[in-house]
Amino acid sequence: MKDSNEQRIQNQFGAFCTTVLKNEARCIQRECARRREQEKPLDELTASELEQTATWDKYFMDEHVFEVQGLPVVVTGNLLAEAIAQLPEGKRDVILLSYFLGMSDREISERLNVVRQTISKRRLVTLKELREYLMKEGFEWPDK
Repeated sequence: MKDSNEQRIQNQFGAFCTTVLKNEARCIQRECARRREQEKPLDELTASELEQTATWDKYFMDEHVFEVQGLPVVVTGNLLAEAIAQLPEGKRDVILLSYFLGMSDREISERLNVVRQTISKRRLVTLKELREYLMKEGFEWPDK
């Protein structure tokens, strides 16, 4: 009696496992069919469709590195980098140290061995020159 009961339980378990596997196989087939309907292989896309799906990383695309007193300073933006590059070295150093490295006029004056008032005046004059250059090149300032 015990053997037949164990056999019956094994048969029931086997039938249960078979049913679960068949149902899972059906689910997988439905999922694959759904994907085939919704997805399109990349080799079947037209050039314009491929272009719409493309993304371009902007890492380092418009970054320019200036060196000030042995320190690298990264400036992002071609127009801004061009404007800074056209400045004389002394003015360029003041702008880069002040706005890109966050140094105060006092710190810059100590680093460059120049009077603080000279640094302040040089920074203000250079900012005006940069603003004029950028406006001449067509840069539009964002509204405040």
